[in-house]
Amino acid sequence: MAGVKPKKHLGQHFLKDQNIANNIVKGLFDVADPNCVLEVGPGTGVLSDLMVDKGIDQLVLMDLDSESIDYLKNRYIGQEVDIQYADFLKSDFKKIFNDQPLSIIGNFPYNISSQIFFKVLENRNQVNYVVGMIQKEVADRIVSKEGNKTYGILSVLLQAYYDIEYLFTVPPNVFNPPPKVNSGVIRLVRNNVQQLGCDEVLFKRVVKEGFGKRRKTLRNALKGLNLPESIQQMDVLNKRAEQLSVADFIELTKLIEGHD
Repeated sequence: MAGVKPKKHLGQHFLKDQNIANNIVKGLFDVADPNCVLEVGPGTGVLSDLMVDKGIDQLVLMDLDSESIDYLKNRYIGQEVDIQYADFLKSDFKKIFNDQPLSIIGNFPYNISSQIFFKVLENRNQVNYVVGMIQKEVADRIVSKEGNKTYGILSVLLQAYYDIEYLFTVPPNVFNPPPKVNSGVIRLVRNNVQQLGCDEVLFKRVVKEGFGKRRKTLRNALKGLNLPESIQQMDVLNKRAEQLSVADFIELTKLIEGHD
């Protein structure tokens, strides 16, 4: 497609439907007027084409596919687009964007989609908006609420800092090559939470260990934390991780902190 071949080892599935591309970009610009935008995995530029004329101060296209990078550099000759052959997961956003607030968009490579969102979490104080297309299964997991089987680590950690919305589903036939699953487009908008009010490192550990043995009660799942007897007797530990809301996890972390 357009002189760039999708590469399986990079998890590439190039979008070829213009209406869906329009709707993905609209998903960002409906809620933001961003000065800095980073597109992950631009491929053949189907999303990039829609952003180059939007007056963005700094538009960065980042890919690990040298063929795609060469194609895009040729495509956008003379235009103010920063095209980088780089690994998104290893990139320093503060250096690239000089600490400026950042929006991230993309048809994310399927093989690193969860890692992309963990990277977003690490940079949550700079990344204000994310609109991404990922496997529907991962999208469902991220937007899921407590009480659902799809609710998990990413759901809790992301929802602690972002308001998240599932925008629409995308069928396989609009890609080259078609993936074996449906895709979903979600939008993250940074909320007003700067601090959770608890030890955030401990919060992350409680969430991860709680869901690490999700079929067990929290009393058993959190054994690695060596909780004191006074906490082990609390009713909340009779529940499983999927039954706790984000606020519940924060309160549990505070309880554990207070008994150290």
